[in-house]
Formats: sequence, C-alpha cells, structure tokens
Amino acid sequence: MPKTEMPSGALVLLILRVLRSGSLHGYAIAQRIHSLSSDVLRVEEGALYPALQRILLKGWVTAEWGISETKRKVRFYRLTPEGRKQLEAELSGYDRVHEAIQSILRTA
Repeated sequence: MPKTEMPSGALVLLILRVLRSGSLHGYAIAQRIHSLSSDVLRVEEGALYPALQRILLKGWVTAEWGISETKRKVRFYRLTPEGRKQLEAELSGYDRVHEAIQSILRTA
C-alpha cells in the first residue's frame, strides 16, 4: 500500500486528541495514531518529537519521566487544561475546513 502523507497541521490535532484519553509516551502516541487510523497514518520520529516539544513549550502538555511497559525510561505526556482548550479550537477549525472541502467536492 502506498505511503499516505499526513495533511499539514494534522499532527498536533491528532496528538492532542490521542492524549485526551490519558498520558502516553511518544512511541505509544505514534502507535495509537497508526492503529486508530486503520494503519493508514504513520508518524515518524522526526516529526513526532519536534511536535511534542512544540506543544510542551506552549503548555498544552506536560511531560514526566517514567518506565514503559518494556522497562525503558521514557517521557510520558499528559494533556493540560490549556491543551484541552486548544484541542477544542483545533477540532473546530478542522471541522470548518473539512466542511468547506466537502462542499466544494459535492458541488464543483
């Protein structure tokens, strides 16, 4: 199956949405996105960790060190109240753009 590119700007939205269910470490976030997308979307480390660092600096997530299920030292990321607000804003923006695109596809 050909590699599917993630739409620009979608990664932050997906990370925030996945973290809404609880804290996860980076690899688990990538795996969850891959799994929930029915194996369509893949998040590469080179995109994931810079995105996590950006949203950490914006205060949308917190991070703390812990031990993974494979006994490795990892950072667990958790959504903050500010992150929940940002998630709602991101979802609203996504819905607006998605609806506009669908309108064009239906009528053009």
